[in-house]
Amino acid sequence: MELKTEEHKNWINQRIKQGQIDKYLADGKNFIDEDKINSLIEKAKSPDKDTVLRILEKSLNIKTLSLKDVACLLNVTDPDLWELMQQTALTVKKKVYDNRIVTFAPLYLGNACVNNCLYCAFRKDNHANQRKILSLSEIEKEVRVLCGKIGHKRLVVVYGEHPSTGIDYMVNSVKTIYGIREKTVKGVGQIRRVNVNAAPLSIEELKRLHEVGIGTYQVFQETYHPQTYRNVHPENTLKGNYNWRLYVMHRAMEAGIDDVGLGVLFGLYDWKFEVMGLITHNLELEAKFGVGAHTISFPRIEPADNTPLTANLKYKVSDEDFKKIITVLRLAVPHTGLIITARENAEIRKQAIALGITQTDASTKIAIGSYSDKTEQQQGQRQQFILGDTRSLEELINEYIQMGYITSFCTAGYRCGRTGECIMDMLRSGKEGKFCKLNAVLTFREWVDDFASEKTKAKAEEIIAKEIQEIKQTLPQVFEQFMEYYNRVKNGERDLYF
Repeated sequence: MELKTEEHKNWINQRIKQGQIDKYLADGKNFIDEDKINSLIEKAKSPDKDTVLRILEKSLNIKTLSLKDVACLLNVTDPDLWELMQQTALTVKKKVYDNRIVTFAPLYLGNACVNNCLYCAFRKDNHANQRKILSLSEIEKEVRVLCGKIGHKRLVVVYGEHPSTGIDYMVNSVKTIYGIREKTVKGVGQIRRVNVNAAPLSIEELKRLHEVGIGTYQVFQETYHPQTYRNVHPENTLKGNYNWRLYVMHRAMEAGIDDVGLGVLFGLYDWKFEVMGLITHNLELEAKFGVGAHTISFPRIEPADNTPLTANLKYKVSDEDFKKIITVLRLAVPHTGLIITARENAEIRKQAIALGITQTDASTKIAIGSYSDKTEQQQGQRQQFILGDTRSLEELINEYIQMGYITSFCTAGYRCGRTGECIMDMLRSGKEGKFCKLNAVLTFREWVDDFASEKTKAKAEEIIAKEIQEIKQTLPQVFEQFMEYYNRVKNGERDLYF
């Protein structure tokens, strides 16, 4: 899939629209002030306990923290204070999201890419990587496994930056996914929410994605540190343009996509700076559009096939610092979803749940076409990095039950208009959590009846009974209607929601 034609070269040359960068700049500068971030981190060293406690009180009141507040938390060294911060992070998570964990699956549709990122196995100069782009019929095979055999209701669909997977392909693939129905034991499996992880798009292209009904649009800046960004993204590539990537969420908001996902690839630069960059980005969106990130992700660099940079990291993030990152992010943006993926191993993922994580992937495969391909030959040469946790969705659900969490497959809020500023206001006030508790039970009931083994069903019934009792006590005004929906779902009806 080399870029051989003049048409492909023209595609690359026309990708970046400078006017869609300049319109957002302030006096020709972007909103990432490297000197300010470094100064705030330096000035906040050795924060006193009273200052930290005042900051934690803000988080408990579901208030977004300032950059100065975040710098203080990042500089805490007292182990007892960190323990208190972790306990507070979990309290905040349960206050906003209750005891739900949302699950999804990543679906990589192609590994062709015009970029040459030094940490990525998909980079164009990695000739050991076996290139493949799924056809619409191949996408259908993958989705039928995901929704009909495993039980997923939401996907994050991942595209490389390449003319073969441009906006027309994106729109057609999303339409294909939404159109698939697969018979299950008692009902019908389907994907109800398609989130998109893709390269930065223009406003015109983002409007097309919005029209086809995508959920969250994810673009990770990878690193907010300008010099590091230049070092790992060659300047003669599309991704080498820092500002085109930085302002993609502004363009998404302008295009009508009000659920956006931010992220950093931790390990490229100092983790404290990157956390400050993420919070700066979130605050910028809140200031300009009234709503910040719907989700924040924080993947760490993992080994990748034929990619030496991943094995020689100056800023490699330890497990302890990784848990600090999660803790601070939960406290800094208490109403925002936090995603941990199968890059991490099972033990780290379990520990992260107790720090305020709200979403995880499960039954994850990232080689192109690997959900329906049972041979699994040479998949290391078809995937972007090495996975740390390959457990099935059912295995994770059993672990969450043991931890006292219910797995939610709910996608109702997005179809009821509870997105963007609306859902953020509801999350801050605790109202959205009530809808989510009802819908979590209904969708978990669906999954249990359609996909769970008998052993898992027995465990699931206990947590379902506990959740129903809580609904009866805390939401008596809707309990009768809830039980009507619940019994209809038990009898095979699907996709009932509040």
